Amino acid sequence: MTQRTPRPRRSFIFTPGLRPDMFPKALVSGADIVCVELEDGIAPKDKPQARAHALALFEERQADDGVERIVRINSMRERAGIEDVNAILGTATPPPALMMPKVRTPDEVVMLDQLLGEAGQATRLHVIIETNEGLEAVFEIARCSDRIDAMFFGGVDMAAELRCVNSYEGLYHARARVVHASAAAGLDVIDVPFLDLDDPEGMRIEAEKVRDMGFAGKGSVHPRQIAALNEVFTPSPDKIARARRVITEFEAADTGLVVIDGKLIEKPVLRDMYRIVAIADRMGL
Repeated sequence: MTQRTPRPRRSFIFTPGLRPDMFPKALVSGADIVCVELEDGIAPKDKPQARAHALALFEERQADDGVERIVRINSMRERAGIEDVNAILGTATPPPALMMPKVRTPDEVVMLDQLLGEAGQATRLHVIIETNEGLEAVFEIARCSDRIDAMFFGGVDMAAELRCVNSYEGLYHARARVVHASAAAGLDVIDVPFLDLDDPEGMRIEAEKVRDMGFAGKGSVHPRQIAALNEVFTPSPDKIARARRVITEFEAADTGLVVIDGKLIEKPVLRDMYRIVAIADRMGL
């Protein structure tokens, strides 16, 4: 399993590629991930302009502010997606990461990985599982490329494909499958945004439920949702203190396992400890 650098992914927000003026606002919204949107939120006639705006953003040196920057391209199975990739391969300043929507098979990811490699680009990948076909292949998809840092669960499209209610209960099995595949591959997994802005308590309840399933974060549709999401997915002070202690003792022992407070701590536990500390460091805790 590839060891990836842990980082906070408690919340993310989209910003439209057509509105580069909104990018700076999104970066100070408090979200851990800001994603420039080229896919569903952009009409077909506007995609070339949105693509040009998105790539122009990364011609400028980006601040080292802890915010993860991503561009959501169109599906690799569509002309717009191929055009997105061609434009990215042709720039000397590619985005640091790409979000791949509607991934159905590992082949899509492998092809993009190889193209980026041929271009000498270190761009990372984030994969959305939002189709039944993708759900069936999710374990293979999660393991198919070392460029993948996180899997995203796309509940709206998934509910439509499964003909089920778009609810926590209706999508429980699909969510759980994506969590299991992500954990097996050592990836973070991030949940679909909660769409009802007028139900902040409902959003918090759903965020707590998916956190307890193993999700590292959840998307937002508006900046006013971000603070609550960050709160839900930020570990408690006790968990942070314990994580730092476990890391210190484990690294000092220089063995494959240690016993702390009478409990055996093995290497797989360390990944979660490092993620907790990464969140704490971002929060200045």
